[in-house]
Amino acid sequence: MDITRRRLLSVLSAVGLVAGIPSGSASAEEAAAGMARILANTVAVFAGTAESNSRPETAAKVATVHETARANLRSMDDAGAGELFAGLVLGADPARLDTAFRRLYEIALATRTPGAADSDLFGNTAVQRRVIDGLVWLHERYYGDQSQGYYGNWFHWEIGLSQHISRTLVFLADQVRGHHPDLPRMYVASMDAYLRNGIDGDVNLDSRFHTGANLADITTNRILQGALLDDDARIRKALTDQSTVFATIDPYHLNHGVTDGHYADGSFIQHASVAYTGSYGKGLLTRVVQTLKILDGSGFAHGQDLVSTVQGWVRNGFAPLIFEGWMMEIVKGRAVSRTNTGYSDVAVVVEAVVDLSSLADGADAAALKSYVKHIRSTSRTAPDPSGFVSPVSIVRYADIIGDATIPPADLGPASRSLAFNAMDRTVHRRPGYAFALARSSDRISKYEYMNGENLMPWFQGDGAYYLYLSGQDQTQAYGIDYFTTVSPYGLAGVTAPVEQRHTIPELYGKPYYDNPGHPLNFTSSSESQNTYVYFPRGTNRHSGGAVLGTYGAAGMVQSSDVAHRDKAAGLLPDDFIVYGNATATKSWFLLDEEIVVLAAGVGDSAGRAVTTTVDARMAAPDDQVSVTGRLRDGRSWTGTGTGDLRWLRYANATQRTSVGYVFLDTPPVRVALDEVTRSRRVVRTSNPDNAVTRSVFGVTVDQAPGAQLARLAYALVPKAGETRLQTYRHGPLKVLANTSGLQAITHTGLGMTAANSFTPGRHETAGLRIEGPASVMVRRERHGPTTIAVSDPTMDRDTVGVLLHGRPLRAVTSDAGVRVRSVRGGTRLEFDTRHAYGRSLTVVLRG
Repeated sequence: MDITRRRLLSVLSAVGLVAGIPSGSASAEEAAAGMARILANTVAVFAGTAESNSRPETAAKVATVHETARANLRSMDDAGAGELFAGLVLGADPARLDTAFRRLYEIALATRTPGAADSDLFGNTAVQRRVIDGLVWLHERYYGDQSQGYYGNWFHWEIGLSQHISRTLVFLADQVRGHHPDLPRMYVASMDAYLRNGIDGDVNLDSRFHTGANLADITTNRILQGALLDDDARIRKALTDQSTVFATIDPYHLNHGVTDGHYADGSFIQHASVAYTGSYGKGLLTRVVQTLKILDGSGFAHGQDLVSTVQGWVRNGFAPLIFEGWMMEIVKGRAVSRTNTGYSDVAVVVEAVVDLSSLADGADAAALKSYVKHIRSTSRTAPDPSGFVSPVSIVRYADIIGDATIPPADLGPASRSLAFNAMDRTVHRRPGYAFALARSSDRISKYEYMNGENLMPWFQGDGAYYLYLSGQDQTQAYGIDYFTTVSPYGLAGVTAPVEQRHTIPELYGKPYYDNPGHPLNFTSSSESQNTYVYFPRGTNRHSGGAVLGTYGAAGMVQSSDVAHRDKAAGLLPDDFIVYGNATATKSWFLLDEEIVVLAAGVGDSAGRAVTTTVDARMAAPDDQVSVTGRLRDGRSWTGTGTGDLRWLRYANATQRTSVGYVFLDTPPVRVALDEVTRSRRVVRTSNPDNAVTRSVFGVTVDQAPGAQLARLAYALVPKAGETRLQTYRHGPLKVLANTSGLQAITHTGLGMTAANSFTPGRHETAGLRIEGPASVMVRRERHGPTTIAVSDPTMDRDTVGVLLHGRPLRAVTSDAGVRVRSVRGGTRLEFDTRHAYGRSLTVVLRG
């Protein structure tokens, strides 16, 4: 269910949210009971219950909670003068203050977590009072004086610290009433004061800091604070604010100017322009599901339609991006440089889905449970429920996995193509593989760097792609070690100038560019920092594509970023360093057995050498890797070097994977297989300084400095054998056009013609005329209908016109906004793309 922001208030009323929040007409007893239920639910969510914690499945989780608390208590015992925890120096780094509050939270959690037979912490009032005294100590010395606080990252002060504090006070509510009854009000007053991007200590929906996952975190904290203070008005206000995150973003009618959130095509954006389903998106999913559980039975609960909305996020936004239990790299932003894996990312999603299934009804609940089983059955590293936040979730997960009546099933078909055009991402799935493509534009950032994370991100949004192969342990293909050992200039799919770039810390001696005296006010969390340093957008308008059934097309005009443009215009400081990009116009055509890639206008206006990477794959140093192929003159090829290849095959016998490369129209390629050793710290300053060694395979097209613009056409053929690759010499693929104005292919076996046009005017190919920039797919079935799908990749056009040459055809079925009429020489189609935001319009025709 999509909820537009303009309809939000009426929908909230309709689903019972506004009506469900106690009003002045509710009795004091009802309001008190509701807030007591919130407190009890919160304890059950995070600490579990006697029933859940008596199950063997939760034993490891409960033991870890108590072991962590004991370690923290020992650190308190060993603390020196002026310390709360031994060696934890406070006062300059908010991350250290966050650590102090987190450790107190972990101790408090153990005192409310039953089930650890060998622990004396559960119900230990002496330990609870010790935590309370620690809260008082921190408030007096490091938190209560707001004139001294709010240094470093804003997130700690407005979200992170408040999260630990609020939960800790909930866990210790009974002891606080007797031991220090004014503590909640004192802390809530300080937490309000630190909400500096808000208004009068409350949420500001017009603030760029109070959106999406951040808004969900802030408002959940405030719900707990309201329950602690018996302030039902605070709870109602927080719920109303949080409910805005359920609204589907309408890019043509933004509410409060917010672009963060879920879009109709399944996209999720955070930080205004970052494709972020796999990081902030899963954080939002977790928080809203937790909040639904916290509110359950309180009288403040959301309506069932909001549960359906969250289920839509899972079905349309998360499930397509999860391949065999692995979260795809294209939606993780700076988190790609962290050491946790795509499998652990998905474990977070699984816990949310498990809990969502308990809130859903009937077929919806059954579908979610089947999806949980599907992830468990297809993942090379099954989710570890001991890492779940809630012991209750662990029990629910065990019950789902152990229920033989629940069949494993994905939430979508095995064969599908998905255009997440709102966030410039494309996903193509088939049994046996998944292909994920990262694009960028003047709407969507090229990459995300921040806080010393993702230090070398420069080309991650310039057509970088990831080909996931079924049955493989994806940690051996992608993840942190891929970005560590594969050159940032040589990521699969990337066209890059040959130059040495420097990281932000290398350029400026700190994790950001600091120049508060400049009119653009460059500080660590300023809007200028976001625009030019952390997640700069491209300057190209054309990025998008069409979907026809289970097939897809995508196109992009590569560009430099906004910093390069604005530095040339004299808008940026003299000492601000920028880098220009290479040029290329690219298309990707996504079929059954092939992903066809076309590139034209490949080169560099500054005369630099340029490389285009056909693919880059990594393997363990001792994996059995082989590289074979055939030159255009018919001779066999093995190993590395540069050659005029007709096809190439990379095989990893150890992983039982292979990829074929068919060079349809490509200059000689350089094939490399190098052993690379680097520290994981090269991509993230806080990573352990652990050296990683991988065998890195690369297929690259090189262009010399000053060379003429080049064009390339090749196909990736997942899991292809040599016999299969030999057959491409005579079809079924044919390149119809490959210029900076038009790129098109045909596949005779599928009866498919697909084209991307990039410039104004008429474009003719294979009996097809396209007017202006568009993405068009045509499938002519023998003795069957002709189906056409059209998308506007610029997001700007009101109408796209297409002419099919040949006998007149009539519409059998069509999407709204498609007009068909017979004209001399064929059939003219007009597609109303106004406000479609890249969505494909489809029509089925017959003679």
